[in-house]
Formats: sequence, structure tokens, C-alpha cells
Amino acid sequence: MSGAVRWGVLGTAGIAARAFLPALREAGGGTAAVVAGRDLSRAEEFAARNGVARAVRGYEAVIEDPSIDAVYIPLPNALHAQWTVAALEAGKAVLCEKPLCLTAEEAGNVIEVARRSARPLWEAFVFPFHPQTARLRGLLAEGAIGELREIWSSFNFTMEGTEDIRLDPALGGGALYDVGCYPVRLAHLLFGGDAVDGHAVAVKSEAGVDLETAGVLEFDSGRLMLSCSFALPFTTYTRLVGTGGEIRLSNPFHPEPHDGLEVWREGRLVSRHEPGEGTAFSWGIRHIHEVLRGEAEPRHTAADDSLGTARALDLLR
Repeated sequence: MSGAVRWGVLGTAGIAARAFLPALREAGGGTAAVVAGRDLSRAEEFAARNGVARAVRGYEAVIEDPSIDAVYIPLPNALHAQWTVAALEAGKAVLCEKPLCLTAEEAGNVIEVARRSARPLWEAFVFPFHPQTARLRGLLAEGAIGELREIWSSFNFTMEGTEDIRLDPALGGGALYDVGCYPVRLAHLLFGGDAVDGHAVAVKSEAGVDLETAGVLEFDSGRLMLSCSFALPFTTYTRLVGTGGEIRLSNPFHPEPHDGLEVWREGRLVSRHEPGEGTAFSWGIRHIHEVLRGEAEPRHTAADDSLGTARALDLLR
């Protein structure tokens, strides 16, 4: 294709307004052509507030629109598989919010649809595209901390209110699915393979959703110790421990200018690296645009990474 990538957005989720649409503007090369909602007036309000060209009622109206090149899916977790499959079968490229699916079996089925349809599918873990992640992987490859053995990673924040859809078990809610999946994907990326064993403990709501989870995942070459919470102050602090030192990151997932990456050896700071320009989301969208214009081969697709992440989450549930 040539020209600007025309995106359709399914739903009026906060993350679309807060993260995806600003990143789309920052990345360039694409436009938010349409947003769909079950309630047309709400979709129209969302479109007017966030600079989307038009609004329609019903998700089918987007995926059946021949003018739309790519679809972003920030729907509740339990709806990801259904609408990802529908969009792929309609010939769209898809960026689906994490988690792609609620089980590894479901993820495998969705990835098979992507293969058959020959359309690219990404799960919206966008930090692998950020320059900070490239720098991190480069330091590990150079042996900056020896051989990587352990990753300690938390993703916590304090959820306001009790009506959030992430507290609804019927919609695939819970801290593990919402933010605990980030350390899992990081470990899958850095250890270079699937988890072989895992266990976790959780504090659950009366409805049965995990409000806090702590767990361990074993990989062939090391282990991940993770924690995630809806009830603790925000942190994404992460330590990578190797045989010759450690790397500390204040935010490996969505780094901002004040964040950074530090190399420590024998209790002393050896070097500090700034995260680089741009948001992780804008780097990810920029890559998707390059792929759709035929300028790059797809990287970090669902076929590459999502099944291993889903299998690891199955071990922790």
C-alpha cells in the first residue's frame, strides 16, 4: 500500500484516547479514520474529543469497511479473540491490546487465523520496539552483566473506584492479565524461550478477580520473579541479575524521559543510559506502518511471541 495507513478503532476505551491516538499522531504516516461503539452518541463524542474523523455504531461497520487498512482493538479482554478473528478474516492488519487471549489454547487458534489470512497481527506489547529495549538487549549481548539468571519485575498501580471493567471476571479482569503480563512478556523476550514451570499466589476480590499476584516462572536459562497489583503505588521497577552484575530499569515497559537504564557491578553504578526519544507506542505504530507500506519485515508479531506469553500466564493462573 501507499499513502497514510487508515486506522479503525473498536470501542471508546480510555487507553485508546490516552495512549494509542497520541502515539498515532506522534508516529506519523497514519490517520484515525473511524471509531466504532455500541452507543453511537458516545462514539461521536469520543471522535470529536480525540480527533477521529468519524464515528459509527457497531464494530462490524469498521471491519467491513474496505477503506480501513488496520484495526486497533482495546475492547475488554474477553472480547479480544472474537474481534481479532473477525478483523483478520476481513483482511485487516490488527493491533490488539494485551492480553491477546485469556488462554494459550485460544491464542493458538487466533494465531492460526492470522496465518491463514496472511494478515499481520500484533499484541500491543510495544516496548520491544523502543530504543531502550534495543539498548538493553545490546548490553546483555555484550556481556555487561555476564549471563542473565534472574529478572525481578513489578507492575503495580492503585485503581480508583470499584466499577472498572478490569474488576469483572466475566470480562477477563484481574491484575495478572492487565499488568502482570508485562513482566511475563519481558522475560519471554530476554530469556529467548517459553517458561517451563511456574506458580503464583494471589489476593482476590469477592468476585474472584486477582487484585494482587506474585509468582515465579522458570525458564531454561533463568527465572522471573514478578508481582502485580491494583492496590499498591505505581511502580514498574525491574532488576536483571546476571553472573557479573545487574541492570536496573525504572520503567522497561513505557519509558519516559526521566526514566533510565543503569548497569551496576559489585554494588556500584557503572553506567547510566537515557531511554531515548518517543513513546513505546509510537515506535510500535511506526513499525506497523513500515510493514504495511512494504518497507520492513514484521517483527514481534503475535506469531513470534504471544503464544509463549499466553502459556506462561496459564502457568500462573
